[in-house]
Amino acid sequence: MGAAFISTLVACSGQPEAPAEDPVAPQEQSALATRVVGYFPTWNGDVNAIQYDKLTHINYAFVVPTAQGGLTGPGSGDSRLKSLVQTAHARGVKVSIAVGGWNDGNDSGFEQLSANASTRTAFVNNLVNYVTQAGLDGVDIDWEYPDPGTSSQNFALMMKELSTAMHSRGKLLTAAVVASGSTGGGIPTATFADVDFLNIMAYDGGYPHSTYNYAVQSLDYWLGRGLPKDKAVLGVPFYGRGPNSYVGYSTLVARDSQAPYKDLVGDVYYNGIATIQAKSQLALQRGGGVMIWDISDDATGSASLLTAIAQAVQGGSGPTNLLANSGLESGSLSSWNSEWHNGTAAAHKVDTDSPYTGSYKLTHWASAAYQQVTGQTLNVANGTYRASVWVRSGGGQSALRLYAKNYGAAEVTAEIGSGAVSGWTQYTINNIPVTNGFIEVGVYSNAQAGNWAAFDQFELVKL
Repeated sequence: MGAAFISTLVACSGQPEAPAEDPVAPQEQSALATRVVGYFPTWNGDVNAIQYDKLTHINYAFVVPTAQGGLTGPGSGDSRLKSLVQTAHARGVKVSIAVGGWNDGNDSGFEQLSANASTRTAFVNNLVNYVTQAGLDGVDIDWEYPDPGTSSQNFALMMKELSTAMHSRGKLLTAAVVASGSTGGGIPTATFADVDFLNIMAYDGGYPHSTYNYAVQSLDYWLGRGLPKDKAVLGVPFYGRGPNSYVGYSTLVARDSQAPYKDLVGDVYYNGIATIQAKSQLALQRGGGVMIWDISDDATGSASLLTAIAQAVQGGSGPTNLLANSGLESGSLSSWNSEWHNGTAAAHKVDTDSPYTGSYKLTHWASAAYQQVTGQTLNVANGTYRASVWVRSGGGQSALRLYAKNYGAAEVTAEIGSGAVSGWTQYTINNIPVTNGFIEVGVYSNAQAGNWAAFDQFELVKL
């Protein structure tokens, strides 16, 4: 998954342990209308701090297989696991045990156990015992990664046997899979029928590591191979990656109070609220839910990414975007005003060249030096507002900014500046105090010939 398995593993027997004293069984069902699957690591997080009402499934990660089909890691009688299962079941949330993980790139346990019929059966029996004794709802296999060829064939045999064992007992079988690429071929299409769903790890894909476009490409790959839509669960990260770093989202919020409203802190790229919600909507449209690695790295309160996901999958219970044609999806500048000062014509257009989301974006460009304003003026209730926009730029402009003005006080801006912005980045103006019932929001370029900037997903919300 998204992080190395850093906990100390303790050997656990594959034999049945004494049943838990207290029965654990679902008491009520989650109110969410789609899957929201959260991985919860054995080495981090507070069981009592989990937002259970915003999840449908929790995968407890990890136990690790041995070459003989045994399991290492927390035993089925582990007190923390017991507390997790009891608390989750009381709130209608299913809990599975996740098996494997990155494990420093060592998948030898899977490779060896899956290659032999007797060790495959031992592995399956040990997992049946584990699930039964812990009162779990299923198993999530996270083999990183079966290679195409022999290990792929062995993976298929292992999953077929495990599917029979789990499903005959009314239990779930899922698997975490790579986003795409050559190792994706190690998951044979025959396995699609053996699992309840696949958790698509659409992150760690280079730098920046988990863009919206990467999520689209990941779904394209798996759906294109024939994975049913309702079995395609899109993974999102609750962490960021720099060129040489891995930083949890809650740590990024502690570093920068504006972190929830953008995707870059220093050189660490991650998914802020807007990107997480856009991906959640994508998962609703094209897949069967959202998966998170991992929920222990979430922030709290209004900065919570899990809250943002819940808002998106419950039909948008978050703030309403007041701007019309905010993503330019009309294919035109409908609802947008224009002002230019280059003496010839407007230096803005709507085009289809690599938008942030959807099919269209706004571009500022001209073959001669130009100044261009693209904005909207709205009648709004007095109160406090937030404005934002996603931007890419080739750089070189004398000035490039998001602005808000005519709201009853001096103009405020988010300066994008003259440097190149190579990846889509969100710029935000917070706490705009409207006192006169009006506001104008837009973007301004003062640029040399050939300078370009691209804009998408404008937003104005009342706080």
